[in-house]
Amino acid sequence: MKLTPRTKKLLVLLLFVAAVSLTSGCSMPRNEDGSIVLITNSTTFGEIIENESWFNAFFVFPLAKIINYLSTPIGVGAAIAIVTVVVNGLLAAATLKSTIDTQKMQMIQPELDKIKRKYEGRDDDNSKMRMAAEQQQLMRKYNINPGSMLLITFLQLPIIMAIFFAVQRSEAVQTGFFLGMNLQTTPLNGMKAAISSGGTPMYFVLYALMCILHIISMRIPQILQKKKAEEAARKHHKKPQTPDDSQKIMQYSMIIMILVLGLTLPSAMSLYWSINSIVQIAKTLITQNIIDKQGLKG
Repeated sequence: MKLTPRTKKLLVLLLFVAAVSLTSGCSMPRNEDGSIVLITNSTTFGEIIENESWFNAFFVFPLAKIINYLSTPIGVGAAIAIVTVVVNGLLAAATLKSTIDTQKMQMIQPELDKIKRKYEGRDDDNSKMRMAAEQQQLMRKYNINPGSMLLITFLQLPIIMAIFFAVQRSEAVQTGFFLGMNLQTTPLNGMKAAISSGGTPMYFVLYALMCILHIISMRIPQILQKKKAEEAARKHHKKPQTPDDSQKIMQYSMIIMILVLGLTLPSAMSLYWSINSIVQIAKTLITQNIIDKQGLKG
C-alpha cells in the first residue's frame, strides 16, 4: 500500500472525522436538572439501547458496569485502574503491529524531515513525486506500512471516549471517594477548599501527579526519538536531525489542553488520566524494546 505524505494526512483526517461522527451520538445523557444520567447496578442493557445510542449500549455501558461491580470489593480507584489497564492491554495486543509502525515512524521522523528539507521550495510535480518516492523507500527500508497506522486512530478514539464516559457515568465513581477525596469534586474546587478551610491536600497531589505523568507520557516518544537520532549521528559522525517545530507545537497544545481540563473536570478524570498515562508510558517502553530487538527492521 503506497501512500504519499499528503494522502496519509488526508486519510487520517477523514478517519478522524468519521470516528467523531460515529461517536457524536454518544454525548453525555443528562437528566432534566442537568445532572449526568448514571449507570447503576440496576441499569439494564435494554434501557440503554432503547433510550440512548448504540455506542453507549455496547461500549460505555459494560465498562461502567464493570467499574461498579469491582468498586465494591476493591475500591473505586483500583476499579478504574483495572478497567484502564485491561482495556488498553487488549487494544495494544490487537494493534501491536500498527503501534510498532507508529513508533518506528517517530524514530525515523528526522530522516523524513531531512528528505522534506531536501525538496523545500521545489513545488513542481516532479519534485513532489521524487520526495514522496524517497519517503516511501525509507519506510519500506524499515518495513513500515503507513496504512496499518490508521488502524490505531480508528480503534483508539472510540475506546478512549468509551472509558472517558464510563468513568463519569459510573454510579460508584459519582458517589465514591479515593484517599479522602470526593471524586466528583474538581481539583480546582478541592484546592480552593483546602486553602480556605484546611481540607485534604490530596487534590493538589492528584492534580500534580496527573500533570507530571501526562507530560512524561507525551515526552517519552520524543526523548526516545532524540536518543536514536543522536546514536545514529554519532555512528555516522554527523549532526543529529531535529524534529519539525510543528510536532512540538502540537504536543504542547495537547498537554495544555489536558492540564486545563484536569482542573475543571471531576477528580475522577484526573485519577483516570494518571492511570492511563502510566499505561501509555509502559506501552511505549515495551514497544520500543520490541523495536530494539528487531533492530528497527520490522
